[in-house]
Amino acid sequence: MVEGSMTQGAGQEPVVRTATLRDFRVPPYAQTPVPPQAQGGPPSPVPHPGNAVVGDEQPEGYTPTERDLPVIRRGDTVQVQTVAEPRPASDDGRGPLFVVGDVHGYLDELLAALGEQGLIDADGNWAAGNARLWFLGDFTDRGPDGIGVIDLVMRLSAEAAAAGGYCKALMGNHELLLIGAKRFADTPVNSGAGTATFQAAWLLNGGQKTDMERLQDVHLQWMSRLDAVVEEDGHLLMHSDTTAYLDYGSTIEDVNDTITAILTRNDADECWDLFRKLTKRFAFRDEGGSQAVRELLTTYGGQRVVHGHSPIPYLLGEVGTEEGEDSSGPVINGPHVYADGLAIAMDGGVTMAGKLLVVQLPLHD
Repeated sequence: MVEGSMTQGAGQEPVVRTATLRDFRVPPYAQTPVPPQAQGGPPSPVPHPGNAVVGDEQPEGYTPTERDLPVIRRGDTVQVQTVAEPRPASDDGRGPLFVVGDVHGYLDELLAALGEQGLIDADGNWAAGNARLWFLGDFTDRGPDGIGVIDLVMRLSAEAAAAGGYCKALMGNHELLLIGAKRFADTPVNSGAGTATFQAAWLLNGGQKTDMERLQDVHLQWMSRLDAVVEEDGHLLMHSDTTAYLDYGSTIEDVNDTITAILTRNDADECWDLFRKLTKRFAFRDEGGSQAVRELLTTYGGQRVVHGHSPIPYLLGEVGTEEGEDSSGPVINGPHVYADGLAIAMDGGVTMAGKLLVVQLPLHD
């Protein structure tokens, strides 16, 4: 996978650069065992997008398992071309609804995408009146300025409220990862198999030294209070494409209260289990995917699930590159509608030369 990465040589300060596929190897524990085929022998293992390790370096003391860091399995999905047309305010006076996919520290791309939708002005200030804006989580890691992204979202939240709208955010698995790395550092956690620490997992999954250096209590408090699931205009918004949310409550309020309570208790093993479960993915893809979505909708309400977390190129069973016109990966121009039209994927793969998506709901198929 191609991601924004920070490298550091012996005795040198970290240097932010854009990595390419050639910089990464896939460690044995990040590979998917694939049964031998009838002809042609076994195919090559497929890497998980969060399991790349720079060069031959591996965080010391971390031996993740497939259970802890799930792997990619290719499947058949169909990308539906969708166009978000401008919508007037709702009948009850609320403004139009927008959602933002995974940002992962790409502040400049976020500013450009918000500006294209008229949500901010040239100075980066809220310009959308009573519009409603939801971020689907994963603000930091992999990209160059995760703390800058959080600062922007916090500021826009205040400016939007003053203008009669709102800007809100959901809890992503990378928020849980950053909170854990700060709170628990190298404290061993019960991973179910092997040894794990939040610090090692954070580094393994794109943790940036500059983000940790700039992380303040106000950022931690803000992240710790984020909801995990909300329903807006018939859209069930969540970060991860997993049914693991069902483990935390039978209503949206129960889920959010339970997750907030876990973070408040500050138990490393309990926080790790939460992070592990919300790192799961692909529950809505392949056979049985639409039924998994329906289970969530039946429990929590709504007509469609809207999520981030899994980059659309991976949902399509393909990997994007930075090779320009010669790239064999899919071109991501908008969200991916799948699971019999019940799920909308919003992670355009900005960390892999994809697109940071800011989209108005509802979509037109």
